[in-house]
Amino acid sequence: MNGDTHDYSRIYVAGAAGMLGEAVLAACSQHYEVEASDIAPRTDAMSFLDVADAELFAKAVDAFEPDLIVNLAAETDLELCEHDPERAWASNAVGAENGARIAERLGVPYVYISTAGIFGGDQEWYSDDDVPDPLTVYARSKLHGERFVQQHVRRHFVLRPGWMMGGGPDLDKKFVNKVYRQIRDGATTVRAVTDLLGSPTYTHDFARGLLLVARSGHYGTYNQVGGGTASRYDVALALVDDLGLSDQVEVVPVTSEYFAEAYFAPRPASEQLVNARLRERGLDVMRDWRVALEEYSEVFRRDLERHRRPR
Repeated sequence: MNGDTHDYSRIYVAGAAGMLGEAVLAACSQHYEVEASDIAPRTDAMSFLDVADAELFAKAVDAFEPDLIVNLAAETDLELCEHDPERAWASNAVGAENGARIAERLGVPYVYISTAGIFGGDQEWYSDDDVPDPLTVYARSKLHGERFVQQHVRRHFVLRPGWMMGGGPDLDKKFVNKVYRQIRDGATTVRAVTDLLGSPTYTHDFARGLLLVARSGHYGTYNQVGGGTASRYDVALALVDDLGLSDQVEVVPVTSEYFAEAYFAPRPASEQLVNARLRERGLDVMRDWRVALEEYSEVFRRDLERHRRPR
């Protein structure tokens, strides 16, 4: 069946209330009937679902009768995962297993979202088949989910994003919004680390890529990240520039030791991925991260204007 092009009519999306969920729902809803759920539903259109509850997960999917299951549910806060490994394992590993069993029982394809964080950071770049070496509870739980899906679901798509950005001021839980909120709150100095490298990945590009891969019928595991190289410092500099604030906000380079107390979970020195398999199969639609961030920054520009507008 590998390589058979396939389209869908009904897609079940678990974990749909987050920053990636917003983009995936937007992409899917243009063409398909979608059922969305989350452990913390954001709208009345979403139903409650804890993916760690196997019975509830199965009941919800069976009732909708999808021809594709997309599992976005994850606990991604590295420090929280270190404090509460049971919570991390329930969402990232057990939830992955439950979705995998449902998909295989129904005979439908299954999309699972892994992470660039499964690699140890000893290499500068990682391709699809490089050997994982997870450093954190989060990364180990995601790697378990990835491997379970690979081993138990014949028609699987495992996608690995990099440093995620998307969702705007309300949904973005990651670095870009953390920098933006400092600026919105009046900061004129922002510190960002130079010794951690990654692949910024725009949620809307990722969602488009997800659907393209899922429709291709080329089952397997894929790195899917934005192009280019970046440190946290590079991303912060680019955001400030895109906001037109380079003359008002200084980005100060620091090492990760500066934030060691707040961000104590070990992070790989490099999480930079190469979309080798996507390129080989003509499925790479991911843009350079700088291009994507420039587009994404418009959301923050509008929000900043609203906050600075006289009342």
